[in-house]
Amino acid sequence: MRKKEDAHMINEKIRAKEVRLVGDNVEPGVFPLATARKMAEEQELDLVVISDKAEPFVCRILDYKKFLYEQKKKQKELKAKQVKVVVKEIRFGPQTDDHDYEFKKKHAEKFLEEGAKLKTYVFFKGRSIVFKDQGEILLLKLAQDLEHIGKVDQLPKLEGKRMIMMMSPKKAIK
Repeated sequence: MRKKEDAHMINEKIRAKEVRLVGDNVEPGVFPLATARKMAEEQELDLVVISDKAEPFVCRILDYKKFLYEQKKKQKELKAKQVKVVVKEIRFGPQTDDHDYEFKKKHAEKFLEEGAKLKTYVFFKGRSIVFKDQGEILLLKLAQDLEHIGKVDQLPKLEGKRMIMMMSPKKAIK
């Protein structure tokens, strides 16, 4: 396994009789290794193997440090473009009163507007499991109240002592 510094074979580390040169500042074609190295030295650049799977190796004459820098920069840009999914949770009881419901609904709206997914659940303690229909009504009411900013991914479903519903924002994050 190559070290990070030796990610590519360059200059003297290339072990081949002939190489195929490609790129902007050279005449494309197959050259003996010594000729290709000499061409790179004349331009004060490095001979870098781009593909060691091909026969003969595909090489390019370029500034190796600049090449590594640009590759690192591209990977950093790709990483920055990745979207991180955040899941926020809101917990209800089966007999949550109107004021608590409104308070938690405002939080749910805020989470969905920020672009986070929302996991809402009703937690049944002890014998309150007999009110599972009330829990389902509560979650469906929340889904209906938030349909302008979010869509339901998973309808209310009982898992153990919890009835869970998943929602995600309607519009994409900018």
